[in-house]
Amino acid sequence: MKDKAVLITGGTGSLGKALTKHLLTQHPDIGRLVIFSRDEQKQFEMEQEFPVKKYPQLRYFIGDVRDYERLERAFSGIDYVIHAAAMKHVHIAEYNPDECVKTNVGGAENVIKAALKTNVAHVVALSTDKACAPINLYGATKLTSDKLFVAANNIRGKRDIKFSVVRYGNVMGSNGSVIPFFLKRKEIDNVLPITVESMTRFNISLQGGFDMVMHALQTAWGGEIFVPKIPSYRIMDVAEAIGPNCEKKVIGIRPGEKIHEEMISASDSFFTYDLGKYYVIIPQSTVWNLNEFVLKFNAIKVKEGFSYNSLDNEKMENVESLRELIREHIDPNFKA
Repeated sequence: MKDKAVLITGGTGSLGKALTKHLLTQHPDIGRLVIFSRDEQKQFEMEQEFPVKKYPQLRYFIGDVRDYERLERAFSGIDYVIHAAAMKHVHIAEYNPDECVKTNVGGAENVIKAALKTNVAHVVALSTDKACAPINLYGATKLTSDKLFVAANNIRGKRDIKFSVVRYGNVMGSNGSVIPFFLKRKEIDNVLPITVESMTRFNISLQGGFDMVMHALQTAWGGEIFVPKIPSYRIMDVAEAIGPNCEKKVIGIRPGEKIHEEMISASDSFFTYDLGKYYVIIPQSTVWNLNEFVLKFNAIKVKEGFSYNSLDNEKMENVESLRELIREHIDPNFKA
């Protein structure tokens, strides 16, 4: 990262802020770090935490990924783009589909076009487990976005640029995620709303998300979808970990919601390899030599029919481990 210029779309979100913190602390020799987002209030608040006087590499750009011209200007002189901007709330996307498509699909197209037009070397797009076999609009838009970024490698021509994707589950402590929501509801009325008691979800920390992005930036050949090997949790265990004395009120499933999430489907297994710490779904048609890729990363092809979902995951958090994670990643003073 020495002297490199990095831009994060959606940079004021939970993961964007975490990426900013880690890049500034772990790569202080970074040349420039641009926070690109449309929310001026969040940028104002973030600048209090990461002031330009203390971090002269930082720049704050107001802009929307729906605006191609603004993206093209922002990408000038940028080496790496981390595309984190998205509409992500499932039920809101169900009610406002047009807006979700404009940001998640149109925004992805604009990022690709702007990167191809400028001298960007690598774009890493953030995805979600909801993009795998989607049943909701948010997941469908993110699957479309994934496909766009993978296919962008086929139209790069002689440009020295790569596009890759990182896919993961619920980011612990991120805006709108279940753990901060339950913590807040515990304070308000001691009632924790449960949609479906059997529900499970994948779980990754903000550090884990950052590590994945860095892995993609450092190792991707172009067109890969990286998938982490992470634990799952049961929603009832989360509720018990946070509020053992709270009422657990079953309210029913929300629009577009899955009972269990999936990151690799059986259909994906034909193109999925085990890299050790991560799985990788490769493009059906690569712009590089597959045999060389396998040798380089000691990649092992998964069995046909293999799937990776939150219910059958071998790694499952329990009540006590969840409490430890909450203290480590969200609130060091947490008490059940």
